[in-house]
Amino acid sequence: MTSFLPATQVKVTLHFDQDTTLSVGRLAIKDRVIFFEYDREFIHSSLQISPFRLPLRTGLIRAEPHLFEGLFGVFNDSLPDGWGRLLLDRKLRSRQIDPARCSPLDRLCAVGQQAIGALTYLPDYSDTTHQDTLLDLSSLAEQAALIQGGTEFSEQLFRLNGSSAGARPKVLIGLNEQASQVIPGVGDLPTGFQHWIVKFSHLYDDPQAGLIEYAYARMAQLAGVDVPEVRLLQQRYFATRRFDRQHNQRRHILSACGLLHADFRTPCLDYQDLIKACFVLTRSVKEVEKLYQLAVFNVLSHNRDDHAKNFSFILDKTGTWTFSPAYDITYSSGPNGEQSTLLMGASRRFTQQHLLDLARLADIKPNKAITIVEQTTQALSQWHTLAADLGIRSNTIKTIAQHHILHP
Repeated sequence: MTSFLPATQVKVTLHFDQDTTLSVGRLAIKDRVIFFEYDREFIHSSLQISPFRLPLRTGLIRAEPHLFEGLFGVFNDSLPDGWGRLLLDRKLRSRQIDPARCSPLDRLCAVGQQAIGALTYLPDYSDTTHQDTLLDLSSLAEQAALIQGGTEFSEQLFRLNGSSAGARPKVLIGLNEQASQVIPGVGDLPTGFQHWIVKFSHLYDDPQAGLIEYAYARMAQLAGVDVPEVRLLQQRYFATRRFDRQHNQRRHILSACGLLHADFRTPCLDYQDLIKACFVLTRSVKEVEKLYQLAVFNVLSHNRDDHAKNFSFILDKTGTWTFSPAYDITYSSGPNGEQSTLLMGASRRFTQQHLLDLARLADIKPNKAITIVEQTTQALSQWHTLAADLGIRSNTIKTIAQHHILHP
């Protein structure tokens, strides 16, 4: 953060790569009300960055004042929450700036060019200096623990966070093919490195949370769920390859939260809603089936943290939408022990009929749906072996296994 002045206007761009950067429009704030106006040239591009809640049209568009602190959902997706917001607030305080006085536009400027996805914001107060110095993950994990336990601040962790969301500490890194070198993952990377995210444990996490998430990713892959490449770095830190980056090209990402203006902190969606939205957005039975497979896995594996920010869609340069690879899939008890996203109106005590009813809505034939369910339960039956091989504690293995649904 090289400078910081309250922002009254913010320019929004869509930066796919060095050859494709489009001016999208401008955000403005007046009397705490936020407005947006598309650039006329961008309207002619026909690229819909938020087709449901911010469709292409001329003139000023007023944001809903009571959701996302008055910001549009597509731009709210660019802001960090949880861990990232904690770091930003402490950075602001270190500059004698009261975070409570910062508008969402100010926070977008703090993110600048480092947002997840392809949207970027000007003025840019982020530090865009790229460094190829090697990172020590153990040192970063120790710093993250200190920050969670007190009032400390780490400039290094702040720079490595970008606008990544979620409660768990995480850093954006560049990883070489042999996974032997780790460098900062902010900005473009040198040849031979790819963009990855590394997660560290939250104070309230199981100490083996990284191992558990890795085992879940492996089970999801066995179940046929589209999952990004994952690794365990130093045999303890869960890392996943970023799907919003392909080499140094960027992809526009829109969460279900931003797409539907659904508050992810409050359970407000049913998988029916996601299936319908996926149909309308992608116009692809294949993409809907990917979403259905993830729904089945989440429900049967007891991943109840399946809130609106944990589903996303990807827009390419041609204007084509696809359902994103699965992420943040792990054992979770959810709010009050219930599924964050309902399954055909149910939040617990699921049966095969619930899954078949959702399949019917997704235009998936019963035989195909049953095959997906069986493939998922077969993958979950590998939990004991996968977890034991990773050294997960036996009592943790037993507890998690008790919550798997192997016979819906």
